[in-house]
Amino acid sequence: MPLLRRWEKDGGLWGIWHVTETEDGLMALLADKSLFAGRLAGIKVPKRRLEILGVCVLLKDLLGEEKRILHEDSGKPFLEGDPRRITISHTKGYVAVGIHGEAVPGMDIEQVGEKVRRVASRFIRADEMPGREQMTGEESLFQLLLHWSAKETLYKLLGCLDVDFRTHLRIRPFKLSPEGEFVGEEFCSAAGTSCLIHYFVHPDFVCTYCVRSADRR
Repeated sequence: MPLLRRWEKDGGLWGIWHVTETEDGLMALLADKSLFAGRLAGIKVPKRRLEILGVCVLLKDLLGEEKRILHEDSGKPFLEGDPRRITISHTKGYVAVGIHGEAVPGMDIEQVGEKVRRVASRFIRADEMPGREQMTGEESLFQLLLHWSAKETLYKLLGCLDVDFRTHLRIRPFKLSPEGEFVGEEFCSAAGTSCLIHYFVHPDFVCTYCVRSADRR
């Protein structure tokens, strides 16, 4: 089974699944079809159906049991009858899940591609990516991808909808490595907070993840 990566960090359990199976193949890995039948009802797009099933399979692999995933009105996922908090992300061919028993997890994966350059002005601040003009093409691409992914992760941690990625979120400068960490800041709340964001780079995607205290607002 294509479990790409499973790891523990900051008290959380994290995993990424490479979705290479067919829909029937993923269903065969799940015993209780009622846990996902409702979510699949009415969804016709094959890619979206594979993502839903892939998340269910990955969650089972991480927890050792099958769980029903529900969603708040905001779209934030949670486990039915289970106090542990989860975060979900997906990109082409991959799904990612983070689970934490006490803190709020945030996680994002983004496909590697040039499209991010065309929208960079929407999320990159003037005080981010210093020296970007001198960066190589590959370095600037992965810096942009990681900035975007990290801001998606921060957005999930904030739990509010009115967030402008360029105005309210900032990534402190960091040196690009295959795996590392950097600091993300938010200016959306009255107090403003910062958190340590972990990341790694894969040939197909970048991944960022972090946690915040459940009682922090």
